[in-house]
Amino acid sequence: MDDNSILNKLEGLRRKFEEIGQQITDPKVMSDMKRYVKLNKEYRDLEPMVEAYDKYKNILSNIKSSKEMLNSEKDEEMRDMARMEIDTLEEERDNLEDEIKLLLVPADPQDSKNAVLEIRAGTGGDEASIFAGDLYRMYTKFMDSRGWKYEVTHFSEGTVGGYKEIVLNVKGNRVYGVLKYESGVHRVQRVPQTETQGRVHTSAATVAVLPEAEEFDVDLKMEDIRKDTYCSSGPGGQSVNTTYSAIRLTHIPSGIVVQCQDQKSQLKNFDKALAELRTRLYNLEYQKYLDEISSKRKTMVSTGDRSAKIRTYNYSQGRVTDHRINLTLYNLSAIIDGEIDEIIEKLQIAENAERLKLTEG
Repeated sequence: MDDNSILNKLEGLRRKFEEIGQQITDPKVMSDMKRYVKLNKEYRDLEPMVEAYDKYKNILSNIKSSKEMLNSEKDEEMRDMARMEIDTLEEERDNLEDEIKLLLVPADPQDSKNAVLEIRAGTGGDEASIFAGDLYRMYTKFMDSRGWKYEVTHFSEGTVGGYKEIVLNVKGNRVYGVLKYESGVHRVQRVPQTETQGRVHTSAATVAVLPEAEEFDVDLKMEDIRKDTYCSSGPGGQSVNTTYSAIRLTHIPSGIVVQCQDQKSQLKNFDKALAELRTRLYNLEYQKYLDEISSKRKTMVSTGDRSAKIRTYNYSQGRVTDHRINLTLYNLSAIIDGEIDEIIEKLQIAENAERLKLTEG
């Protein structure tokens, strides 16, 4: 991609950025909340490209000035300075061009959203529930390190520890764009706490990460929803309180059921359950987009295929392997303690390479 081609693309995006900037100050647009929210998001998404455009244009201008100096200057020392300046600027230009190429690849529009994270015990009985609990701890420690906020909206405990299933709402900066790589089947190989013979067993848990739907993403009709109340349950199955504060919502047209039990207030549980229902409906459509991506990508880095085995945690070897990018790390104890940044970073690099290949191909 030559300088002019990049400049033309970025100039078009700058014009669009300025147009949107004018629109979001228009009282007519501000009175249409759905349109206003959409334009604001688009404006924020274009900002990094506009900043890159300004920086790129400045570098090209400085290269031109330095070349003019080199051609006109008679003093050899000044000419040497100009050459050094050109080398430095051209390296900066090349690095910035690589960044711009990635910025120009259409991003997943959901990346900036908050997320719903589900962890469910799979094959392996009680050990699978214990492993689901380990994954829950791993993710919450990772979220703490990022400064994200999270809350459990629904859970079902395992009979000897851990969880049969647990659902969290996660809020923070680009939560879905980071956590989406965790969707799929996670496998553990270790001697279970429940095993007396000391044999290594393989168990699994399924992780699903859904982008949280915003209020304007889904047109949800209250007449399509059946609401049931029940007592919240706590550790050991006992009722947390005697009031029917826990909420179960059933979306009649789709059959989707969501539950929320973490608040003592029925109204708060209802609001959270409604937000989760909106997210699940939104994801019925979003899944079509993911399926389309998976048909084009070979490594399926972040396609949301929840049946795909994505990672193995082998305790006897202290090894974690991510099967999508053939990455093996021998620091299992740190990873299970929430240090998953390196894995996610390498998955992001692999996905960016795929995205670039698709646009260039």
